[in-house]
Amino acid sequence: MSFPTAPTLTRGEAANHGLHPVSDPHLTRTMPARIDAEELREWLQRADRPRIIDVRSAAEYRAAHIPSSSNVPLPLLREHLDQLAGPLDEQVVLICRTGRRAEEAEQSLAAAGLSRLHVLGGGIVAWQQINAPIVRGESRWDLERQVRLVAGSIVGTSILASTKVAPLKWVAAGIGAGLVTAALTDSCAMGALLAKLPYNRDLEPSIDEVLSSLRHQD
Repeated sequence: MSFPTAPTLTRGEAANHGLHPVSDPHLTRTMPARIDAEELREWLQRADRPRIIDVRSAAEYRAAHIPSSSNVPLPLLREHLDQLAGPLDEQVVLICRTGRRAEEAEQSLAAAGLSRLHVLGGGIVAWQQINAPIVRGESRWDLERQVRLVAGSIVGTSILASTKVAPLKWVAAGIGAGLVTAALTDSCAMGALLAKLPYNRDLEPSIDEVLSSLRHQD
C-alpha cells in the first residue's frame, strides 16, 4: 500500500486537514492525527516508526496487543502526565479497544503540551480485522463487555424485582438513560468505575515500571 508524499502545510492548513501542525525531521511523510490500521501497519515498517501506546487496562493488554506496544493504562496516564510528557514527546500512536479511550488520552497529553499524537481509528479491533500481527496471552473480558454484563444484569434484575416492588423499575430506566448518555457523549461512567475494580487493576503496572519500559524501547 503506497501513499503520496504530503506537501508541507502551514499551522492553519494542517489544522484544516486534520494533521498535527508539527515539523518532525525524522518523519519521511506527514501522518494524519487519525490513522487506520493499514496506515499503521505500513508506518511500522518504516525507519521513522512511531511509539505505540496502548491505554487499555493491563488485563486487556495482556489478552491481546500489538507487538512492540507499551501499556500505559488511561487512569495511570492521567495521574502521571508530568512524568510521561518527556518520554512521549515524539511521534506517538495511541490505541485502545475501539478508539474512545485513546482519544481521551490524546486530549490529556495535548493539554500537557504534546502535539505529535495520533489515534488508531477502530483500535485493536480494527487491527485484528486486517489480520495484522498480534501478541496473545491470558484472555480476560474487556471493559466494554463487562459494562454490557453489569448493565444487563441490573436491568434484568430490577425489572423482575419490580413485579414485587414497583419503584425498582426506575432503576432499569436509570441504567437505560445512562447508556443513552454514554452513546451521545461517547463516554462511560460505568466503564470508568469498573476499571477501578481489583479484577481490572491486579495486573496494572506502576509508573516506575512504565517509565522503565519506555526507556528500554528507546
